[in-house]
Amino acid sequence: MICTALIPARTSLPNTDAALVLVAFIVAVAAFGNRAAGYLATLGTALWFDFFLTVPYERLTITHRTDVQTTTLLVLVGAGVTELAVAARRRARVVALDETLLAVVESTAALMARGESTDAVIDQVRVQLTSILALRACGFEPGAAQVRGPRLEPEGTLRWGAADWKVEEHGFPRDRIALPARYCGGVYGHFLLTPTPGTAPGLHARRTAVVLADLAAASLAGERTQPRR
Repeated sequence: MICTALIPARTSLPNTDAALVLVAFIVAVAAFGNRAAGYLATLGTALWFDFFLTVPYERLTITHRTDVQTTTLLVLVGAGVTELAVAARRRARVVALDETLLAVVESTAALMARGESTDAVIDQVRVQLTSILALRACGFEPGAAQVRGPRLEPEGTLRWGAADWKVEEHGFPRDRIALPARYCGGVYGHFLLTPTPGTAPGLHARRTAVVLADLAAASLAGERTQPRR
């Protein structure tokens, strides 16, 4: 415990300096832990700061106004540092996810650039969709025929009939989802997504799924326009 280590110096070390040491401890916990750990460290540190380092010692009582202010600031700074650490970790996860999704799209584009067959492109897209959307299964149905049920729209929203399905709130529905493969205004088929119950892929993942489906449609369109030999 940091506070007990500071006991020998409590009569000579200003409490503001001791509080700075305790803030450094809170920063370390918040940076390497989670929100709960950060708040527990903040409250525990403030409690033991009062108990061990303020007069009267070893009592949960503060008699000096400056000590009250220091304890209050310790709690406020600890809470602020914890929230900043949580936000930084969230941002880091978003950046890592974006880089992963970009790599997925680039790998499919590279497959097309090498002139691989449309079947190979569709198979890869099926595997990628299964991964980024955490699906139980993913199939592909060629053609422009309308597929009934919920469908994933170009902007990443889920449309079911005339209403939007709130994925972030309800997760994916249990019903099979149609993801149209579009190119130049035409529909070249549908990827048929079988969701895993309880999953709620984020908007970036859903938009990436749309891009992958459209790459498959572009491959289909290119195959149809190639001259016959």
